[in-house]
Amino acid sequence: MDLNRITARHLRAVWLVLLFALLPAGGCIPRYTLNGSSIDYNIYKTISVSNFPIRAALVYPPLQQTFENELLDYITRNTRLRVIDGGSNADLQMEGEITGYSLSPQAVTEDAYASKTRLTISVRLKYINNREEGKDVDQTFSAYRDFDASEMLTDVQDELCQQISKELVDLIFNATLGDW
Repeated sequence: MDLNRITARHLRAVWLVLLFALLPAGGCIPRYTLNGSSIDYNIYKTISVSNFPIRAALVYPPLQQTFENELLDYITRNTRLRVIDGGSNADLQMEGEITGYSLSPQAVTEDAYASKTRLTISVRLKYINNREEGKDVDQTFSAYRDFDASEMLTDVQDELCQQISKELVDLIFNATLGDW
């Protein structure tokens, strides 16, 4: 009989401790996002993404569409912002241009030939926050991929542009919407 009273008393004490331990946490619920986004959706509801024309000396026409699609897809997948036309009406704006598309030799061998070639793409971005001053970004982002010099650029160009565009979009997202 005494054992049952002790157990019941201990059980009640454990329940009380748990109840008081969990009460303060009820009003404070942490929010985590897996994409690093730090957008307050009570303030920001819309974004405008303008075209990114190619202004580089070397032009690969499909690059513009590849980059723009990757940027829009990433924003749509990782935020709840509604993409609209007409920049000045949006809470956030992105505009810019592809300023660089260049090839350079890398990893020169002992016979003075390059064993690798580097494709570098640069994008100048102007990000405007129409709701909060001091959050604008005007910056150039660059990314590159190396490929074997024995390969023709025309054979690897589409895949490299896709990979580089993804990296550029990650960099842009982190510097703007991710607020890193």
